[in-house]
Amino acid sequence: MSVSAPHIGRLLPSRTSLFICDVQERFRTTIKGYPAVIDSARRLVRGAAALEIPIICTEQYPKALGSTVQEVLEVLPDACKPVPKTDFTMLVPEVKAQLDSMRHVKQIVLVGIEGHVCVFQTALDLLELGYEVHVVADGVSSSRWLDRAVGLQRIAQSGGFLVTAEMVLFQLTGGSKHPAFKTISNLAKESRPEALPIVSML
Repeated sequence: MSVSAPHIGRLLPSRTSLFICDVQERFRTTIKGYPAVIDSARRLVRGAAALEIPIICTEQYPKALGSTVQEVLEVLPDACKPVPKTDFTMLVPEVKAQLDSMRHVKQIVLVGIEGHVCVFQTALDLLELGYEVHVVADGVSSSRWLDRAVGLQRIAQSGGFLVTAEMVLFQLTGGSKHPAFKTISNLAKESRPEALPIVSML
């Protein structure tokens, strides 16, 4: 008996949305490996645009924590306006409405901070609703390495897939015949900050 694609985590552009969780200015000095998080988010936004994948972006209490970092904001499509929130999860009413309007979306690629709080709670909410969740390990962090490690572990234990930005982009492209392959290949060749370490799971 064959295993269906959703059970093995095979990403398809026609079923996927990119979620950018709270990649904001105030966190530059507190989040471990933040340059790598920003770079992965920026790279994924540019790849999603080339692959025509919808993007949802949130900001946690922007009045106090600032707006989305400029590096990401400048590549977001005009139609993607960051959604302000005070709940930790991204699934506030406005985001739920956007998601409900995209009936074709069944798979979520999730990037942002903090791995053990907003990203974690968003992942659980999405999984509970039946979405397949792919959490980008090189695009997720916390203010402490232990919190990041345990957050990622809990997501994996709950049924989420741990991936990297490059894994996501090449899987969505599928091969060199895809119209967006050259764009994706060029994104992969760009220099990037030091990768976030994989901290041993408990």
